[in-house]
Amino acid sequence: MFHKILIANRGEIALRIIRACKELGIKTVAVHSDVDSEALHVKLADESICIGPAPSAKSYLNMKAIISAAEVTDADAVHPGYGFLSENAEFAEICANCGLTFIGPTPENMRLMGDKISARQTVTKAGVPILPGTKEGVHTTDEAKRIAGEIGYPVIIKATAGGGGRGMKIVHSPASLPNAFAAARSEAQAGFGNPDVYIEKYCERPRHVEIQIMADKHGNVIHLGERDCSIQRRHQKLIEEAPCPVLTPELRQKMGDCAVEAAKSVGYTSVGTMEFLLDQNGDFYFMEMNTRVQVEHPVTEMITGIDIIKEQIRSAAGLPLRFKQSDVKINGHSIECRINAEHPFKFTPSPGKINGYHPPGGLGVRVDSAVYDQYTVLPHYDSMIAKLIVHADTREEAIKRMARALDEYIIEGIKTTIAFHQKIMDNKDFIEGNFDTGFLERLVL
Repeated sequence: MFHKILIANRGEIALRIIRACKELGIKTVAVHSDVDSEALHVKLADESICIGPAPSAKSYLNMKAIISAAEVTDADAVHPGYGFLSENAEFAEICANCGLTFIGPTPENMRLMGDKISARQTVTKAGVPILPGTKEGVHTTDEAKRIAGEIGYPVIIKATAGGGGRGMKIVHSPASLPNAFAAARSEAQAGFGNPDVYIEKYCERPRHVEIQIMADKHGNVIHLGERDCSIQRRHQKLIEEAPCPVLTPELRQKMGDCAVEAAKSVGYTSVGTMEFLLDQNGDFYFMEMNTRVQVEHPVTEMITGIDIIKEQIRSAAGLPLRFKQSDVKINGHSIECRINAEHPFKFTPSPGKINGYHPPGGLGVRVDSAVYDQYTVLPHYDSMIAKLIVHADTREEAIKRMARALDEYIIEGIKTTIAFHQKIMDNKDFIEGNFDTGFLERLVL
């Protein structure tokens, strides 16, 4: 096992990793930008070191500074969390070359599954269904027009690298394709340094359902069931729940088996997520793989009782999984609301000082957050300041528990999306499970 892990991240995920390390008896090193010196992950880690100024490119994305910090503090492993360098194969290689264990999959796995086209090709060979689409990148408007015509409208244009909705455009007619194609390539270049895009059939009104997998270096791969992440705004997840309200045990097993086989086919050796689109007929299609821990991993932990971060660290240390597939049992229902420092309905950023803070509590309530009273939410980074997670015996009870917890949550001094989540928990269609990825676009709050 590792003796000291450097956490190449900030905020709630850095704190989440620190907690897992403490329970495993592992020392931790927090890195931080100069404006993050008062951050909670800095205060709670065993050691901390400043790696640069506020801009991410000069601090949390500064590979040289992070590697230097690991060497200075005598860390033997690096945990990237999510975002920042978590899916950067070059960084993983640099870690290995410097004698540091990168807590995540291999660089080869990241490159293979991080590129959407190669990922589609890979999972197809493993028997995983995909939507009709291109097998290689599309480079010209004329080529895009021809392919879209063969597939049939509507189609969706996606960046081959990255995610988060950038470089993604839905096209309903030939007339709108040229502008959408140009915009997708431009966004892909700006966001990921790679303008390549591909085209596939657009699945109308699907649910976004993902399967959590865990794998070790001994060939063992299991899944921990699914999460429904359909409540999204501009392809950014806002509410997640587990299990999916419409999945049958048979469909869960089928999707889980597909995810496991795909992971086995590439020799995957860490935690990861296979993301699928589930249509209204109950058919599912591979969308992408996230080769890292997900923001929404707590809902899976709540229904399985398995600490995903601990297992990820153990796997990176070469230890075998402590669970077989038959050991995984789904217990009750869990919901997560992402609390952002934003206007609750306009979603405009609201950084600033928190001058009153009281998190909710009680049975079945979990708060993953790195903010505290008098903490200043910085404008330089992601606006998510907390994840509120609840667990109950049934989905109906979980919704009521979330509504109660949101009522208790006090954050003063800045605007937050708490009121937005309260509206959703009181929405008839959400309560009845009648929603898809376009739910918020049609909703009038």
